[in-house]
Amino acid sequence: MLNYILRKLIYSFFVLFGIITVVFILFNVLPGDPARLMLGQRADVSSIEAINKDLGRDKPLWKQYLIYLNDLSPLSFHEKNNPESALFIKQDKYGAFISLVSISSKTIVLKEPYLRRSYQTGRRATEIIADALPGTAVLAISAMVIATILGILLGIISAINKGGIADKTALVLSVFGMSLPSFVAAILMMWVFGYLLGKYTGLPITGSLYEIDEFTGEHLVLKNLILPAVTLGVRPLAIIVQLTRSSMLDVLSMDYVRTATAKGLSRYAVMFRHALPNAMNPVVTAVSGWLASLMAGAVFIEIIFGWKGIGMVMLDALNKYDLPVVMGAVLVVSLIFVIINVFVDILYGIIDPRVRVS
Repeated sequence: MLNYILRKLIYSFFVLFGIITVVFILFNVLPGDPARLMLGQRADVSSIEAINKDLGRDKPLWKQYLIYLNDLSPLSFHEKNNPESALFIKQDKYGAFISLVSISSKTIVLKEPYLRRSYQTGRRATEIIADALPGTAVLAISAMVIATILGILLGIISAINKGGIADKTALVLSVFGMSLPSFVAAILMMWVFGYLLGKYTGLPITGSLYEIDEFTGEHLVLKNLILPAVTLGVRPLAIIVQLTRSSMLDVLSMDYVRTATAKGLSRYAVMFRHALPNAMNPVVTAVSGWLASLMAGAVFIEIIFGWKGIGMVMLDALNKYDLPVVMGAVLVVSLIFVIINVFVDILYGIIDPRVRVS
């Protein structure tokens, strides 16, 4: 099992390396001049050149790529006597670090990954993303919890009552949920439950997890989470229903299930102790994939419901051509996706002994 985990970690490292390379190339061939965006259209040539030098954009692309890898890596080469920056980039761009080994004019240091600084505000991209990530994480996890609980429950009911009214109703609703785009579902949910039935549901049309009141300050508003979370969970809910139903029907036809029934075990024991655990592999795969996808794809939901999260940050950064923030957000979401996939592969061996690796 340890060798299997190590192989997955190595594969994940190469996947992340490929993502970093693709993201760097894509965002560095885009037209536009960050220096002119930072200084305005009336900036003089010398100021633009100074900005580009501080940003490292005066170097060849391959050197910029190596510097970018050095910034992202936890083990990095650090200049011993880095001159004071002429602009907002601090003398010690990496912040706190631990010096390990000195080699000539450089030092190998242990630090947190450096995602550069915002072109617009000068803040570290890490700080901007860290402020927005909890909102998106809460939204995605809430949507996935709703989709998982309801999806497994409806899938089990559908499998038990195969061909019945409950089965046909669940299938129709799941097909409708899969075919409905997220932004359309968001508008419908907002219109029906936030506008038409708003006085009965009490659900606001827009809002974030935390709101600021001029008298009481910042406070938690959980009701703002209901509509966006349910809307975001519609598509994974539909897929989990069908996966659970299909997998349960396959497992219920297995010999060991019929044997357990013949031995006199109760229907509850057969369903939940023998059939359900062995039917969960495809569901776990769907949940893991959708959780990462929801964090990456919550942009439309956040925009429509006015939810403060990483999607809103990425949209604002794209509108302002703030590439470090966009690149950092893409890399953070990719890292989350890879970590979740590795975790799920390990979880497979716990749930189903048939896939354990010795």
